[in-house]
Amino acid sequence: MNLIYALQDADNPNSLSSRFRKARARRVVELVEAAFAERGEVRIIDLGGEPEYWRRLYDRNWLEARKVRITLVNPQRFEVDDPLFEAAVGDACALPEHPDLGFDLVHSNSVVEHVGDWPRMEAFAAEVRRLAPRYYVQTPYFWFPIEPHFSSPFFHWRSEQARARLLLKRRHGFAPRAGDMGQAMRDVQHARLLDKQQFRFLFPDAEHIDEKAVGLTKSLIAIRRGPAGLG
Repeated sequence: MNLIYALQDADNPNSLSSRFRKARARRVVELVEAAFAERGEVRIIDLGGEPEYWRRLYDRNWLEARKVRITLVNPQRFEVDDPLFEAAVGDACALPEHPDLGFDLVHSNSVVEHVGDWPRMEAFAAEVRRLAPRYYVQTPYFWFPIEPHFSSPFFHWRSEQARARLLLKRRHGFAPRAGDMGQAMRDVQHARLLDKQQFRFLFPDAEHIDEKAVGLTKSLIAIRRGPAGLG
């Protein structure tokens, strides 16, 4: 395991990734507290979320005291045996089964870069802004030199063709060595990082925060603190 990969290991509480997640959690705590003060309960929809993320970063007693209930939306069916969570199968870019402002908070951590091409990113952002008066969205920054999914310096600044050829040769970060060009291209296109102008266009009604590492912007965060109408 290389050093960059180790620094990104979410299972290691001392890794760079874990430290950033804990810092982000404090921002989410503020949003939860504000929603609880208004309604006496907090309904969260987490687009692409997993139970372990919440269990690792947030105190269970605190979540229960704030009467938090979390709907986890993912494209594949999965089971959750925990009353804190509801597992829902859905496309985060189109969730018509959920009404406008049907939740108190939308949460999304490193998901928008995985939903597909630009029209799907726009659809995802529209759902985020529609579903709750408050939202928290985080995504890796395109111009940070280390690509987080492939754990390689400058990897994402190469052409898709060049990246695919590299994946045919060896493993890169979380992506194994590709068995053929088809797999390599699917892996390459699975993550499409955004720059600041793109991210701010998608979330124009948010407060935008640059998360920095060694003086460079590493991730982009958009927060709408609400309450607000549909933006």
